[in-house]
Amino acid sequence: MRIEVRGVDRIGGQCWGIECASVLKGVAMPAWRQGVSWIDHERGVMWRTDETECVSDQAVKLGGTLTTAPDLSESWWQTFSSSMTELAAHTTTRTATPHLQPISQDRFSDTIHQVFPDVDAQITEWRVAHADLAWGNLTAPNCYFLDWEDWGMAPRGFDASTLWSASLAVPELADRVYRECQAELDSPTGKLVQLYHCAEIMAAPAGYAGPLLEPAEARAAELVKELQG
Repeated sequence: MRIEVRGVDRIGGQCWGIECASVLKGVAMPAWRQGVSWIDHERGVMWRTDETECVSDQAVKLGGTLTTAPDLSESWWQTFSSSMTELAAHTTTRTATPHLQPISQDRFSDTIHQVFPDVDAQITEWRVAHADLAWGNLTAPNCYFLDWEDWGMAPRGFDASTLWSASLAVPELADRVYRECQAELDSPTGKLVQLYHCAEIMAAPAGYAGPLLEPAEARAAELVKELQG
């Protein structure tokens, strides 16, 4: 059972992500069973309870930056790769809302331009994305994608870049994520999305990015040359 609460200002046309995600076929996720919601007018919030399939596997990394390579089997990577492919093949009217904010062209451009003001940040390709693909939302030894509140349309390669950038402190892991998602990440939009995540890391308060900062700076320098070349 999952219990969630939202302010009424966040109740709109996108409905509740976990229930809506039940239409996504071919993606390794806990099956949705049923849900119920109720409003609390005095507090100005709406509550929601969802019943899903119970997944006993633990998250790969709960909180913090991953600094050691997790023990992930080849079957894990096969499930991950096929799920990513199937997810991107869907379509939806939902907009991805990472960090509770809808991802838009303006948000994307502003994030890049605060670090790289001369880069053309126009997005031309959009795909369905989980939109919060951290190691805390992936399980092992069996691969399940958890927490579907934020899914929706996002720039192509957004999920792949999110996980890749979160893996930069473990080069062999970042390389493996990249290989599994290379077609998405090597696309023009995929390169911009990588730069977006590098810019997020580089613009973070001093000390916050930790071991992610140096590899993000190095990759960002390469990306700027590729995108402007």
